[in-house]
Amino acid sequence: MFDTLHDRLNDVFRSLRGKGRLTDADIDATAREIRIALLEADVNLAVVKDFVAALKERARGAEVHQALNPAQQIIKIVNEELVAVLGGQTRQLRFAKRPPTILMLAGLQGAGKTTLAGKLGLWLKEQGHSPLLVASDLQRPNAVTQLQVVGERAGVHVFAPEPGNGVGDPVDVARRGVAEARQKLYDVVVIDTAGRLGVDAELMDQAVRIKEATSPDEVLFVVDAMIGQDAVNTAQAFADGVGFDAVVLSKLDGDARGGAALSIARVTGRPIMFASNGEGLKDFDLFHPDRMASRILGMGDMLTLIEQAEKTFDAEQSAKAAEKLLRGQGEFGLGDFLQQMQAVRRMGPLSKVFGMLPGMSGIDQVKNIDEKEIDRIEAIIYSMTPAERDNPKILDGSRRRRIAAGSGTVVADVNNLVNRFFEARKMMQSLAGGMPGMPGIPGMGKRTPPQQRKGKKGKGSRVSGNPAKRAGAVPSAPVAQAAPQPQSQAELQEAMQNFQLPADVQKLFDKTKRQGL
Repeated sequence: MFDTLHDRLNDVFRSLRGKGRLTDADIDATAREIRIALLEADVNLAVVKDFVAALKERARGAEVHQALNPAQQIIKIVNEELVAVLGGQTRQLRFAKRPPTILMLAGLQGAGKTTLAGKLGLWLKEQGHSPLLVASDLQRPNAVTQLQVVGERAGVHVFAPEPGNGVGDPVDVARRGVAEARQKLYDVVVIDTAGRLGVDAELMDQAVRIKEATSPDEVLFVVDAMIGQDAVNTAQAFADGVGFDAVVLSKLDGDARGGAALSIARVTGRPIMFASNGEGLKDFDLFHPDRMASRILGMGDMLTLIEQAEKTFDAEQSAKAAEKLLRGQGEFGLGDFLQQMQAVRRMGPLSKVFGMLPGMSGIDQVKNIDEKEIDRIEAIIYSMTPAERDNPKILDGSRRRRIAAGSGTVVADVNNLVNRFFEARKMMQSLAGGMPGMPGIPGMGKRTPPQQRKGKKGKGSRVSGNPAKRAGAVPSAPVAQAAPQPQSQAELQEAMQNFQLPADVQKLFDKTKRQGL
């Protein structure tokens, strides 16, 4: 979503590189380019004005640090201002002192409230809670059925006493849903309410009555991050008419310019609590302003990447694979490689995963990763027998033809995969062997000094690796001694006359002289 803004800001920062200091003209020009970039990203005009004013003030008042160039200073200031615009700190969900905690979802029709209710229910379940989804959207066709399907996929119970499609009282359903939760000891209630195509009196009245009947602990306004400035206007109307405590951004993975995400928190004064960035039920998490600012500036999001990896990877399985890799002797096979690759894919699309690495989000190869190529690799490995996966060296020509036929590929594809696997395994083993002190990886602990190793000779008694030298056929080269320094002018002139360049250097010097250079 923020690719265009990221590219424009990178161009601004690139123009500052190489400058020793920032002049007022440089600051004005940079602020102007950033202002244009934010406006093109559909950020609210008032937010842009405040942002640029703060940037100018801080850039002119900042002390020039010797270790930072102007581009780094501007990046630091822009990053801190982006974090402030996005809400400053991560807003955590407030739970009631006495369960159940009641969460009410509000927003326009099409913002993704029903799907988001399922995502929120799954997220709460993973946090150790027992949520109940309440189907109070009785207006939109099949909204109740959709919530039931989403709840079943998430493994979360749904309270739906009315069929919907215009039948039933949504306020009564919400009230009964809270009573159901208290009776059956659900500790969180998520109320899905109806929306409209636009803000109108009927929508506001129904939302106000549900709020009064259930007294929710948190009212979450769900907004489509792709609708631009209208999202800000709608949020402001809801804040004035109904009131809400926090914002949930849906469809953050879209290709829109993303100005709503940069505007809504500052305009409404309400923080962004959650963000949905994909179609899967697990593509949902707390919104971290500092991490989002880091993504916009192309600095990656390592914390989110680590958190997703911890949820996805089997620690014991990964440790065994790492141990096989480090032991060498061909123990790490294509089956282990397939397990690790599938674990990475469970984290999400590869372009999204690699885009969280610092400096990778702007690379075209990362953006254009072909997931079908990964499917072909899986098909090739699945077409192998267990013995062939464990030891790819036994893959002769006939085996490779059989694997290609079974996976719907050609022999060249199989050869390419096997060759790349051998090269990657060799490289990883060499890297692991040359990285002492790496914690958490077997065989890569802190290295012991040579003098303290048992059975090892010290530095002064090393044996040459050259067999001829060890046999005494080639004498060791004498240690070079420093030439005596001339003590007088006459000795200095004599030393200059007797000075000779090494043969190779003299030959190059003579050739250059002949060519007239």
